[in-house]
Amino acid sequence: MAVYLAPHAVVDPRAEIEDDVQIGPFCVVGPHVRIGRGTRLENNVTLMGRVTLGEGNHVFPGAVIGGEPQDISYGGTETEVIIGSNNIIRECVTINRASEKEDGITRLGDHNFLMACSHVAHDCKIGSHVIVSNGTLLAGHVHVHDHAWLSGAVAVHHFATIGAYSFVAGCSAVRHDVPPYMLVEGFPARPRCINSVGLKRNNFAPEVIRALAETHRLLFRARVGLEHAWEILRGNGQLFPQVNHLLSFVQGQHEGDHGRARERRRAA
Repeated sequence: MAVYLAPHAVVDPRAEIEDDVQIGPFCVVGPHVRIGRGTRLENNVTLMGRVTLGEGNHVFPGAVIGGEPQDISYGGTETEVIIGSNNIIRECVTINRASEKEDGITRLGDHNFLMACSHVAHDCKIGSHVIVSNGTLLAGHVHVHDHAWLSGAVAVHHFATIGAYSFVAGCSAVRHDVPPYMLVEGFPARPRCINSVGLKRNNFAPEVIRALAETHRLLFRARVGLEHAWEILRGNGQLFPQVNHLLSFVQGQHEGDHGRARERRRAA
């Protein structure tokens, strides 16, 4: 199927556009853009700089992808945004291309849902099956792991990591890493319990969910410390791979700065 290009869309002839792409009216597509098969741009979408969109993405009006990083140290090099397949990017979402401080790529995986007016800053890395709700702001160098869910009006600090299968409640201020499988909330956000709803929806075994709940109790309520928690869980036969992953994540967080494991990269 051929490319559909609406009247009044402005598409640079050097852009690489595969079959079955739909580009709506008043879209602007720059010369260094690549768009995969089946992707649909509604009206007034802007793709600028080096942007790669995979297959089957749906981008809604007012979205701007590939703008320069909002970083005063940015020197104008040709950094990128790379987006996978089957993502939904709603109205007025902004995704900035990377700075020169890491690998030069702001990256999104597959099957993500970015709701209206959310912002993905330079050098962010978002996995797959992630939901970012309305008005949520990811600062530079934030990593969001697979199946995480960020509710509306959440603000995430530079270099923070959002663990897999976690849930961040609305209007929270994420200043520290969010451990996987946890539900966090507050100003600043703290782990309140495990994300039991998300774990059940993703078919976690009941014994794994119970072990994660016990890990949360030991670490964040009883505060027995990592080493003691490891011993207790080992003794109870609850050191499932997910529990080990959670404990290792928290250990890395403690070894970082200001509750963020990746904060050490700032100095580097």
